[in-house]
Amino acid sequence: MSKEIGQGEGRERKTLPIERGYPIEQVNEIVDRENRAKRYYRPLSTMHKWWARRLGSVFRTICLYSLLDDSDAISIVDTGKNGTLADFGAGRDEVEEILNQVDLSDSTSLWELYHKDVRVDDKKVLDPFMGGGTSLMEASRFGASVVGNDLNPVAWFVTKKELEAGSTDLEDLNSAYEEVKQEVHESMDYYYSTSCPGCEKSADVMYYMWVNELDCTSCGETVSLFKDYRVAKGRYDNSDKYNVLCPDCESIFLVDEWRDPCTCPDCKFEFTPAQGNVDGADYSCDECGQRYAVMDAVNEQDGLKPRIYALEYYCGHCDDRGLDRSEVKGYKQAEEMDIERYKEASDEWDESPELKSYVPSSEIPLGIKTDSAAFEESVGGGHNLLRYGYEKWSDLFNDRQLLCLSKLLEAIDGVEDENAREYLLLAFSDSLMFNNTFTIYNLQGHKIEGIFRGNYFKPSKEFVENHAWGTKFGRGTFKKSWDKIIAGVEWAKEPVERHIVDGSTEKTEPFSQPVGENFELHRGDARDLDFEDEFDAVLTDPPYYNNVIYSELSNFFYVWQRQLLQYDGFEQESTPRAESIVTNPAEGKTEEDFEEELRQSFSVVHDALKQDGVLAFTYHHSNVESWGELLEALCDVGFEVTATYPVTADTNRATYKLTEGDAVSFDIIIVARPAKTRQQISWNRLRRNIYRTAQKTRQRLEENRDLSRGDIGVVEMGRCFHEYSKHHGEVERAGETMTAKEVVDEIYGVIQHGSDIGEIDVFLDLLETPDASYDDLNKLCRGTNATPERMEDMRLYRMDDGFKLGTWDDEKRTAYIQSRVDGDEELTDLDKAQFLRYRWEHGKSVSEYLSEWEITDDLRELCEGLADATGDDTYRNILESRLSDY
Repeated sequence: MSKEIGQGEGRERKTLPIERGYPIEQVNEIVDRENRAKRYYRPLSTMHKWWARRLGSVFRTICLYSLLDDSDAISIVDTGKNGTLADFGAGRDEVEEILNQVDLSDSTSLWELYHKDVRVDDKKVLDPFMGGGTSLMEASRFGASVVGNDLNPVAWFVTKKELEAGSTDLEDLNSAYEEVKQEVHESMDYYYSTSCPGCEKSADVMYYMWVNELDCTSCGETVSLFKDYRVAKGRYDNSDKYNVLCPDCESIFLVDEWRDPCTCPDCKFEFTPAQGNVDGADYSCDECGQRYAVMDAVNEQDGLKPRIYALEYYCGHCDDRGLDRSEVKGYKQAEEMDIERYKEASDEWDESPELKSYVPSSEIPLGIKTDSAAFEESVGGGHNLLRYGYEKWSDLFNDRQLLCLSKLLEAIDGVEDENAREYLLLAFSDSLMFNNTFTIYNLQGHKIEGIFRGNYFKPSKEFVENHAWGTKFGRGTFKKSWDKIIAGVEWAKEPVERHIVDGSTEKTEPFSQPVGENFELHRGDARDLDFEDEFDAVLTDPPYYNNVIYSELSNFFYVWQRQLLQYDGFEQESTPRAESIVTNPAEGKTEEDFEEELRQSFSVVHDALKQDGVLAFTYHHSNVESWGELLEALCDVGFEVTATYPVTADTNRATYKLTEGDAVSFDIIIVARPAKTRQQISWNRLRRNIYRTAQKTRQRLEENRDLSRGDIGVVEMGRCFHEYSKHHGEVERAGETMTAKEVVDEIYGVIQHGSDIGEIDVFLDLLETPDASYDDLNKLCRGTNATPERMEDMRLYRMDDGFKLGTWDDEKRTAYIQSRVDGDEELTDLDKAQFLRYRWEHGKSVSEYLSEWEITDDLRELCEGLADATGDDTYRNILESRLSDY
C-alpha cells in the first residue's frame, strides 16, 4: 500500500536541478548525433537488439540532473588521470553554486559536467521496466547502486550481459571466440564459397539472393515473385547505373535507368526492369495473365518455394593482387556450383539428427504480431506470418542456415567459461536478425536489412541469405556481431563520452568508473516488486498503452537463447505475454486494463522511493486523453508532477504539435516526487494559477532560451501539471470534483490559445491578496488582457482615499452597476453577482433578475470563486431557487 501523502522522516526535501531546468537545446543537439552513430556513442547498447531503446545521452543527462543534489557527495574525476574534485578546478562551494544556478532561464551550468567523470555517493536507483538497460547502464557510471527489473527474459539476459561487461576479461572472451572459430569456421565457410568470375579461384559469398516462387493458380506456370528486376545500384565507377537481372536467362548486367526498357546483352531478351510479377499483395502470371493474391495462392499450394538466382561475392585473391574494387566485389548469376553447394548443406542437415537438438522446434504462438487478422480489434494490423504457412520458428530459416547456426550453437555450448559462453550466445542471438529468410537487400546501400527493420514479422517475396560466420565485408554476420560484443566490453571497462564543442564532436579520455560495478537484476512483473522507502531515484521508460508487443517479437530470440540458458524464466516455450502491461487484443487486454496496470505499477514505485526521492521517466503518446490518464494515475498513488521536458528519445527527432487542431505527439521526460499534503482549491482559482504559470514560463523561455514553440509548450505543460498536482482530487467546479483528464483538457487550451485572463480574473486575484495595493494590481495585469485603466473604468478599484477594491458594498461600484442595469446595458457576470449580492443584503427581491438573466455555468463558477475569495457564502447560495422567492 502506498505511503500516505506527506508522510516522511522529517527530512527536508531539496528541489532537484531537473525540477528547475533541463538543457533541452544541448541534449537535442547531441542526441541527433548519437541517433546517427549509436555504435560510437554507446557501443554497449548496440550489442543486441532491443526495441525502442532510449539513448544513453538522454539518460546520462537525466542522471546528471536528478542524482546530483549535494555537493558534499559529489566527486569529479579528471579523466585519464584518476584525479579528484580538485582536478576539476572547483571546490565544494563552486560545485554547490553550479547546482544552484540551474533554473528555467539557464540550465547550462550543470551541463558543464556532462562530459566529466562524475561520481555521487550513496545513491540507489531502480528501473522496474529496464528493457535494454540504458537507465541502469548510465546510472552505474555515476557510481550508483542500480536495481533493474523486466518481465521479458530476453531483456533480462541482454541487460545482464551489459552490466557484466565492465568486469569481463577481454582475453577470456577472445580465447573462447578462437575456440569456437577453430571448431566450426572452416566447415561453415565452405558453404558460402563460389568461383570468382575474374580469377576463377574460390571467393567468399557475402549474400545469396533468393526469390520465392509459386505455381499460377490458373495455368500452373511457375511464377517468380519479383517486384522488379533490380539487383543493386551500381557502385564505384558505375554508381549512376543499376545492376539488373534478365528475367529470361537471369544474367546480370548494368543499365543506365532501370525504369526504361532494355535488352539483355546475353540473350537479347527485351524487358523493362521496373515491371516485375508482383504488385502489392498480388502476383500476375506472364503466361496466362492471371492476377491473384499471393497469400491465397500460398495457402492453396502448401507454402512458398524459394530459389537462388544471384549472389554478391568478395574475392580475397583479387584483393591481394591489388585489383580495383569493382573487380574484388561484385554480383553474378547463381551457377550450378552455387545451387549444388546449397543442396550439399541441405543433405548434411537432413543427416545430422544430433544438431537438430540445438534448433528450436516450438510452434509459433498465435498473436497480434503473427496473425493480426485473427483478432477483431487488432493493433498494428497486417501481420500474417501464420497465414503464409510458417508454423514453427525453425520455418523462418532455410536448411543451410539451420545447419550452420546449429553447428555454431553446438560449438558455443562446448565453451567451459560460463561468462564467455553467454557473450558468444549474445552475439549468436544478435546475428539471427540477419540470418533468416525474412531479410531483404538494401539496393541503394548494398547491404542486408534484418528481420526487424520494422516491428513485425513480414514474409519477404525476395530475401537475401547472409554469410553465417562472416567474411571481410558484409553486415549482420556472427563475426560482425562478435566485434560489437568486444567493442561494448571495451567501452564498459573504460567508458568515454562524446560531446560537442563549437559544433564539433569531441571524445573524452576514458573514464575510470566502469559500467555495472554494483547491480542487481530481477525478472518478473513490476507490480510484484517488494521495496519500501529504499531508492533515491526511479529512472525508467515505462510501457505505452499501444506499445510494441515485445513479448511476441522477442520470441524470435528467446527460442534460441533458451537452448543454452538454464536461468529461471527460460523454462517456458515462449516469453510471458498475459502479464505484459500493454493493450493486446490477443490477451483480451483493453486500454482500460493498461491504465489500471500502469497505475498499480506507479503505486509500487511510490512505495519503493524514499520520501525525498524522484521518479523521472520518458514517455510518449499522441492522445490528449492519455496524458490525463497518466497524470491521474501518478497523482492517485501519491505523486506530484514537478516538471516535463521535450526530448528526442528514439531514432527520429520528435515533433511537438501543440497548436489548435493538431494532434499532440511528442516524447517527454516527466519528473515526479512523492506528494506533500494537498489543498482544496476552486477551479476558478486554479485556472488563474495555471494561466499565470503558463504565461510566466513561456515569457522566461522566450526571453532566455532558443527553443521552438512546441518545446516551450511541453515545458509549460509540466509547470501547469505541477500546479494541478498540488491539488489533485481537491479541485471543485460547480460543486463537482474535477478529474485530471478534465484539467489536462483545460491545460492544452491554455497552451494552444495563450492567456485569456481578463479584468474579473485580476479582480478575484486581488480579493485573495492580503492588503492588496495598486502595485499588486499592476503586477497582476501584466501578460493578461486586463488593464488598470479598464478596471478603473469598471469601478473595480478607486484611488480617491487610498487603494480600495470595488466590492459589492462599495458605493461607487454599486452606483456603476445600477446605472448599467437602469440603462439596459450589457452586464458582466461580476456585475450580476455583485448586484444580486447587494439586493440580498438590503432585503430586496432578486427573483425578477434571476428569471430574466441566463444563469450560466460561468456565472455559477464566478459566484463560487467570489465565495472562496471573500469567505462570503452568500455568493454560493444566491443563485439557489429558494432565495429567488424571498
